[in-house]
Amino acid sequence: MIQDIWPHRYNNQYRNSAPDAECYALYYEEHTALLRRTSEGIEFPRFRDLERLNEEIYEDSIYLFSIDDSRYYLVREISREPHSGFTMENTEIFREAKPQYRSFAGITGYQLWNWYRSHKFCGRCGHMMQRDEKERMLFCPECRNMEFPKICPAVIIGVTDGNRILMSKYAGRAYKKYALLAGFTEIGETVEETVAREVMEEVGLKVKNIRYYKSQPWSFSDTLLMGFYCDLDGEDKITLDREELALAEWFEREEIPDQMSGESLTNEMIQHFKHGEV
Repeated sequence: MIQDIWPHRYNNQYRNSAPDAECYALYYEEHTALLRRTSEGIEFPRFRDLERLNEEIYEDSIYLFSIDDSRYYLVREISREPHSGFTMENTEIFREAKPQYRSFAGITGYQLWNWYRSHKFCGRCGHMMQRDEKERMLFCPECRNMEFPKICPAVIIGVTDGNRILMSKYAGRAYKKYALLAGFTEIGETVEETVAREVMEEVGLKVKNIRYYKSQPWSFSDTLLMGFYCDLDGEDKITLDREELALAEWFEREEIPDQMSGESLTNEMIQHFKHGEV
C-alpha cells in the first residue's frame, strides 16, 4: 500500500525548524503538485531550485515531516522558471508514480496543505489563525480557539458469501476500476455499525461476523481507512443505491479480475480474498 515505504522511514513528529537549501519544497495549487518526471520516477524541487526567484521562501515555509534524513516543507505563492523541468501535475499521479516513498510524501503533504488552507480563519470568531511553535496546531489569538488536523474515519468492506465476494464500481467518479463497498463513520456509531449500515444503504444486504482486517492512511480524501470482512446474512439479492454505485455484483474467487495496483487497502483486500487468504 502507498504508506508501505520500507526501507525508508517516515517521521511525522512536528519540528519548529527552518529549512536549508537541500530540504524539499512541496508546492500545491488546487488538485495539482509541483514536481518533475525523471527516468527514475518523480522528484520534488529542493529549496535551492526555487530560491533565486523566491527571496522569502525560507521564511514563508512550514515544516511537514521527514523521510529518512530529508526534511519536507510546505511553501506558498512561488515563482518558477519554465525551463527548470518542474511542472504542476494532478495529484492523482501519486496513486501509481514511483518511487513510492515520494508519492507517499506528495499526497501526505497535499493533505496537510488542504488543512492549512482551510483553516486560515477562526471558525468561531473569524480572526486570522496563527501557527503554534511547539506542535502542529493553529490557534486564534482572539478567542483562543485551537484547531488540530482532522482525520475522517471510514470503512472498506469485503462482503463475502462462501467462495464469493461483492465488488462494485463508483457512480460519477474518475476511478473506474472495481472496488469494495465503503463509507464514512457517522457521529455516534462504532465502525462495526458503519459496516452494517453502509452495506444496507448501498446494496440492501444484511451482514454478520464483522471482523477487522487492517487500516490505511488515505490522504486523497483526508481519511483513515479501516478494512473489514463480513459474511452475508440472508438473501443475496442486491438493491443498488444508484447515486453512490454504478454497479455491484458477486464474483467467485477465480473470476476476480487482476488489478495490478498496490497502493490501496481496497485492492489488497480484493487480492487477499482472490488468493484464498480469507
